Amino acid sequence: MTIVVNSTAAPARTTERDGGLPEVRHPRAVAPRDARELSKQFFVRLRELEEGTRAYQYARNTLIEMNMSMVRYVARRYRHRGDDMEDIVQVGTIGLIKAIDRFDLSREVEFSTFAVPYILGEIKRFFRDTGWAVHVPRRLQELRTQLAKAKEQLHTALDRDPTVAELSAHLGLPEEEVIEGLVAANGYSADSLDTPVDPDPLDQRRALTEVLGADDPALETVEDLHALAPLLQRLDDRERRIIELRFGQEMTQSQIGAELGVSQMHVSRLLNRTLSRLRTGMLTDAEPDPSPGP
Repeated sequence: MTIVVNSTAAPARTTERDGGLPEVRHPRAVAPRDARELSKQFFVRLRELEEGTRAYQYARNTLIEMNMSMVRYVARRYRHRGDDMEDIVQVGTIGLIKAIDRFDLSREVEFSTFAVPYILGEIKRFFRDTGWAVHVPRRLQELRTQLAKAKEQLHTALDRDPTVAELSAHLGLPEEEVIEGLVAANGYSADSLDTPVDPDPLDQRRALTEVLGADDPALETVEDLHALAPLLQRLDDRERRIIELRFGQEMTQSQIGAELGVSQMHVSRLLNRTLSRLRTGMLTDAEPDPSPGP
């Protein structure tokens, strides 16, 4: 499966021919924060340009390239599915393109908030169309919710994904029932539970039962993370760095400690304190301003 996006790495320098837009030589290398601001400029001009013109193609293709990091972020959540990662990215790109073509600036919503459901929808449709159609009973739907909470709690305590045995002990359920719930949560995969997931044959490869888990809660917070941008600006450099390493680069607390030269325990305290500040900030900003009575 291949989606061709014309390269915009070296567009013409004549700004009039490019619709008066800034020249972006390497769109995929643009930082997410800069991409958000540039995207707004490109969307404004895209709606004014005539479809099919050189300037229109430049604006549309640059928007696609600048926002590919969003597709890869969503696609990484499905890296243990067993499908080729590039196929998943290509499918997600279809969702990104649909979002770009349908985005309306007048709605005053961040493009990332608008685009993620399109990207996610295309990827889920891909798994639905290429995997097994599975009817999930209510019992397993409820178990999936329990497993999601347990996995998050154990991940926080262990600083890694829990195994089936650890989930079983935590929930007081037989391992067979836990596996059944995990399969339901990842119900588009038809692989054997003994399928090794580590690609290097020289490594001691883990079975699928050791890494299967419920939906990653981090995926559901993509929109919230973008909404947090103003609050993140209030943090100091070290706090922002920890948030970026933990949620942007998905590093464990131990890895962050090694990166910053501090203990895992210290990272845990800093992370908890920072997240508490962000939660408080969100609640405070969400409160309506008191209006005087009549």
